Amino acid sequence: MNEQDRPEGTERRLTARVTGDVQGVGFRYRARGRAVQLGLTGVVSNKPDGSVRLVAEGREPALDGLREYLRGPEAPGVVTGVEESFSPATGEFPDFRAE
Repeated sequence: MNEQDRPEGTERRLTARVTGDVQGVGFRYRARGRAVQLGLTGVVSNKPDGSVRLVAEGREPALDGLREYLRGPEAPGVVTGVEESFSPATGEFPDFRAE
């Protein structure tokens, strides 16, 4: 199925790797707060290489809002890059948590 053929309202999964000065600055907890506000489920965690990994599931407009937040001025620290990939949602997350 092509992107444009996807039914409206279909839930998707966003997996993002955020790089920069994003550990020890409240990034995970603020990203979690934004995701909860947007009605998303998933997880955000620090990685040993200094990046933050975020997996979020929900509808496209909410995921777009989170993507904008990750790159925007409200995100704590200094974001130098966001690598993203999309896949079908699995429904495995009951809520959004920070690890």
